[in-house]
Amino acid sequence: MKKALIASTSTVFGGTFLDYLLPVLKAHFATVSNLVFIPFARPGGISHEAYTEKVKPFFKQLNIEVKGIHEFENPIEAIQNAEAIFTGGGNTFVLVDMLYKYNLLDAIQKVVENGTPYLGTSAGSNICGLTMGTTNDMPIVYPPSFSTLGLVSFNLNPHYLDPIEGSQHMGETRETRINEFHQYNSQPVLGLREGSWLEVLGNKVTLKGDLSARLFQQGKAPIEIETGSDLSDLK
Repeated sequence: MKKALIASTSTVFGGTFLDYLLPVLKAHFATVSNLVFIPFARPGGISHEAYTEKVKPFFKQLNIEVKGIHEFENPIEAIQNAEAIFTGGGNTFVLVDMLYKYNLLDAIQKVVENGTPYLGTSAGSNICGLTMGTTNDMPIVYPPSFSTLGLVSFNLNPHYLDPIEGSQHMGETRETRINEFHQYNSQPVLGLREGSWLEVLGNKVTLKGDLSARLFQQGKAPIEIETGSDLSDLK
């Protein structure tokens, strides 16, 4: 049975890395002793090794040992044998490009569909939608395709920001950009605010966290989705 947590962010304001998800992750990874971390979203400034080291202390308190995917001689085999998978944030273009480079998208999709617990934050959540087409990131590299894991039947926009009332900024809002996406693409887009996440258990998709989410559907006005809502039929 599919078991995934798709979080808008790894760190909320005033908190530390993943601390707001600690009780949820204790349950999510209750039977896990080892986890494969995918640090590929970092475009530079922090190495895969350093990013993996940053992740380890959090999971140590859950008695989970972390090993980066870059440490394995055969990355596909590592995914196939993983007890759990965590894909961290960064730049989604870089992440997807690397996943295609190592032929990992299909491998991740198959094991998660078969019950391997998955955690994604930011870019690692973007790839859980049908495509990465609603990422906020700049296209600093060009992946072979925008198609991603499809763990949910819609697209995601992590770090969703509402327009700021009274702002004098004249550039496009996040809502404007998503409406532009819908000029060419039909799938719904869920704007996940900071501190919110999706819980995927089998075919059931539930919005969790303290804040509502913003749902955009082609040809319709955006609406608020309250926490606790069932999004299983959204497509």
